[in-house]
Amino acid sequence: MADRDHWRKSSYSGGGDGNACVEIAEGPTRIGIRDSKAPTNGTLAFPAEAFGAFVRAIKETAGRL
Repeated sequence: MADRDHWRKSSYSGGGDGNACVEIAEGPTRIGIRDSKAPTNGTLAFPAEAFGAFVRAIKETAGRL
């Protein structure tokens, strides 16, 4: 998906070593997601538009809780 320099963790990664989260890499047409605790185990890739809709839905749902 992307080289090592393009992966980033959420600001909500938690304390300590910050490995309690996922990492994402943004490409021109796809968003890659991987487990920050095991980054070599595999990557999921989604079309950028679908990932954007997913994130918006999560934010809307969280705003209602």
